[in-house]
Amino acid sequence: MTTEPVRVRRVLAHRDFRGLAAGRALMYFGNGLATVGLTFAVLDLSGSLVDLGVVLGARSVALVVFALAGGVLADRLPRQAVLQGACALAALSQAAIAAGVLSGAASVPLLAGLSLVNGAVSAVGLPAAVSLIPRTVPAALLRPANAVARMGMMLGMAVGMSVGGGAVGLAGPAWTLAGGAAVFAAAGLAFATVRVVVPPRTARTHPLRDLAEGWGEFASRPWVWSVVLQFMVVNAVIAGGVKVLGAGVADETIGRGLWGVVLGAETAGALVGGVLAARRQPRRALLFGVALTAVDALPLLTLGYAPSVPFLLPALFLTGVALEQFGVAWEVSLQQNIPPDRLARVYSYDALGSFVALPIGETLAGPLAALLGTRTTLTGGAALILLATLAVLASRGVRTLEVRPDG
Repeated sequence: MTTEPVRVRRVLAHRDFRGLAAGRALMYFGNGLATVGLTFAVLDLSGSLVDLGVVLGARSVALVVFALAGGVLADRLPRQAVLQGACALAALSQAAIAAGVLSGAASVPLLAGLSLVNGAVSAVGLPAAVSLIPRTVPAALLRPANAVARMGMMLGMAVGMSVGGGAVGLAGPAWTLAGGAAVFAAAGLAFATVRVVVPPRTARTHPLRDLAEGWGEFASRPWVWSVVLQFMVVNAVIAGGVKVLGAGVADETIGRGLWGVVLGAETAGALVGGVLAARRQPRRALLFGVALTAVDALPLLTLGYAPSVPFLLPALFLTGVALEQFGVAWEVSLQQNIPPDRLARVYSYDALGSFVALPIGETLAGPLAALLGTRTTLTGGAALILLATLAVLASRGVRTLEVRPDG
């Protein structure tokens, strides 16, 4: 019987997969740098958590608005070209933000506008990236391929967050953002090495009809839309609780440099979780992964009641381990059950649902904390995550879906 380490080596033997995985890892490395750099650029500019929520929320609005367009483009155009274009535009937008901060021309509206551009290109590239994996490896390697690709992404994010925290402390937010721009350009070069051939669609239809077909695939499967609704809540709470309120708590307690290290602990945990998922997952992997999502409440409670490095590091590390079990199970479940020619569009509805509430979480976190107190707001967010998880576990489709052993 083929062992899991051998299967991982077989995955990495495929050139197209290596290029795709490297490009995604570099994109997440760039996003890690950009997230930390942008956060403290706004705090240095105005010192306002409300302004930080507005700037981060602008990116999330763009993710929502352009999510469906990304799915249609990825099912119509060469996915490698979509990814290269997205990386080029992301590099330009990050470079523009860095130039604005360096020159002293930056303002909250300008940073919000450029953040919106960056979110738009990220939304367009996401469906193309995740729907390419089944084209780069045989079906028997689908599960380890997803795990390896996600491990690369998490490693990229962990390094990006950690390096970003150190770079902000040593060189400032502007140069951190400039480094992110260079990394996005390198990601585009990696995607240029992917040479897979996607069979052309037999007929060109109106984009609205494409969206309707994707919606039909999405809405006909309760296990898909119920999980997306769960993450609509989870992502919004985490965005507001960790990204916005967490940065403010860190500024008052552990400091900016250590905050980058703490954020990196989650993605380091996800790297470990990816190793575990590549080796083995239960047959009902989606049920297992959805249940583990409850662990996402842990960092919120830790920020509220024990905001120190000895408590925050393990809390975010365990969260990363748990969420990666879900991530691999989710992607394999979609890839095994959605027709390949509609997969990118289903991913785009997944992205839309998962991101649609992000701006709400990011923009409301500051005002809610001012009204109710930071600890109360973080505790309420943790309760929402637990309730959303319990609701999805009641879905029969989630409880009974099984992944095929060849994936």
